[in-house]
Amino acid sequence: MDLGIAGKWALVCGASKGLGFGCAQALVREGVHVLIVARGAEVLQASARKLIADSARPASATVQFVAADITTAEGRAAVFAVRRDFDIVVTNAGGPPPGDFRDWERDDWIKAVDANMLTPIELIKATVDGMAARGFGRIVNITSSSVKSPIDILGLSNGARSGLTGFVAGVARTQLAAQGVTINNLLPGKFDTDRIATTVRASAEKSGKSIEEIRRAQQAQIPAGRYGTPGEFGAICAFLCSAQAAYMTGQNVLADGGAYPGTF
Repeated sequence: MDLGIAGKWALVCGASKGLGFGCAQALVREGVHVLIVARGAEVLQASARKLIADSARPASATVQFVAADITTAEGRAAVFAVRRDFDIVVTNAGGPPPGDFRDWERDDWIKAVDANMLTPIELIKATVDGMAARGFGRIVNITSSSVKSPIDILGLSNGARSGLTGFVAGVARTQLAAQGVTINNLLPGKFDTDRIATTVRASAEKSGKSIEEIRRAQQAQIPAGRYGTPGEFGAICAFLCSAQAAYMTGQNVLADGGAYPGTF
């Protein structure tokens, strides 16, 4: 299927590895020009080279990168100094650390809200009016399955991402929808990334079990019987950015291998 987005410009955050890289790769393969952002310059540059060398990338699709912390005003300024207008924005920032809420101080909560709620809102604010003026825009916020099914050791993430979800539910249903701009949240369950390694290690330490035991137990609870891959996640993201997804906005799209047990 031709997703109808070749030649568009995309900003993909947290794109040096994991789910962010999966999204960037899927968009590049559709002929989208991408500007990828992450904090680690060396890993980011290697990821950009990998995207450029991808045999499935149309020659017309360009790849740019900016090493910056997108959760800071300075980092966002560095990105917009390179390019201001984007047709597609994929917001993504590393999730806050797991732990016991009794151990978290106010600064821990502020950091979580800054990274996982306020940063996406700032990126939406900076790009959405230009999208509306051009008559096309796709914003995809990578959040978490914990928005629908909270995870006890991820209280910081549960809270901050739920705040973003509430904000998006309102702004996605404004006049922007009639101006060709969609805003959706993409909720990953357990994907085989560095993030899952962190949470598995935390669970292992809390339970006294081995990391491999935790991994096997988690995968056994997923109807698909395995963790997801960044490539699968990226393909879903690319579809949400497509011309065909123009009638989907304000949605929370869950990608979890069937793990969520609810009907709605």
